[in-house]
Amino acid sequence: MNILLNQQTQSVAANTIAQLLTELGQDKPGVAVALNGTVVRKSAWGDTPIKEGDALDLFSVIAGG
Repeated sequence: MNILLNQQTQSVAANTIAQLLTELGQDKPGVAVALNGTVVRKSAWGDTPIKEGDALDLFSVIAGG
């Protein structure tokens, strides 16, 4: 299916946010996900479906001081 990932069209096989992050190699600490403009808690990634045309934004936390 095709989704918008960080404003770029991407073809993916995943059906959930958790599967998508695994497919992309981004299932690691410090990642945040917004689905159609709403941040999704990490505890819900495995239960949150994605579908054709969804817009997802991936963010990486950067520590600094």
